[in-house]
Amino acid sequence: MGNLLINEPPLQVLPSLAVKLDSADKALILQQIHYWLNRSNNVRDGFRWIYNSAAKWHEQFPWLSEKTIQRYLKDLEKRGLLITGNYNKAKFDRTKWYRINYDALDNLGSALGLTVPTIGTERPNGMGLTVPTNTNRLPETTTETTKENSAAVAAPSSIESDFEEIWSAYPNKKGKKQAFNHYKAWRKKSAKHSNDYLFSQLKLYKQYIAQNKDWYRPMDGSTWFNGRFDDEYQVSTEQKHEGREYWTGG
Repeated sequence: MGNLLINEPPLQVLPSLAVKLDSADKALILQQIHYWLNRSNNVRDGFRWIYNSAAKWHEQFPWLSEKTIQRYLKDLEKRGLLITGNYNKAKFDRTKWYRINYDALDNLGSALGLTVPTIGTERPNGMGLTVPTNTNRLPETTTETTKENSAAVAAPSSIESDFEEIWSAYPNKKGKKQAFNHYKAWRKKSAKHSNDYLFSQLKLYKQYIAQNKDWYRPMDGSTWFNGRFDDEYQVSTEQKHEGREYWTGG
């Protein structure tokens, strides 16, 4: 069987929607957002929302560039089919949250003469769609992760709250935005990258700071979170006795 024939769950969309939007790609993006909304646990203001980075959207639509995807999302927003919001915990995080304006979609479906109920799924705000959809989608790669891939990559909401936890304990608050970007990239590299490790490293670093406070000042947060938490420090683990001092570390 050829490698370009269907061996995996395909992305599917109504031809009618693609015609109305003048783009099969825009229709696929809207359909995929609908798929994720039905699986989202992010409820704000009575609606389910999803969010994703441009890079993660690109993973789901690899034939489209990130800029093209962003342009298509913006177009769907201008058409009134997508509604955006910002419910990020970090004030400097500008990641857009999306939900579908199902009333506008209903009007679009009515204009096309489509009145068939949604197949195999529910409208995320509890009302039935008038446009049929198919729920056979690609593996769940959005940042709204399932249990399977959440073990590999932490969701942004979890990353943000975890970052705030470790940031609140760090002694030098300079460079928070850069620190968060470093932290987020580090966390996404491996499921083994956790706050438990950072807290253990920070504990040693704070001991080093306290034992050398006469001359040493803690580095900026943006520096420490940029991999400097892996540094090794000489930290005294016992009290001084008769002029002798015992050390552990590098």
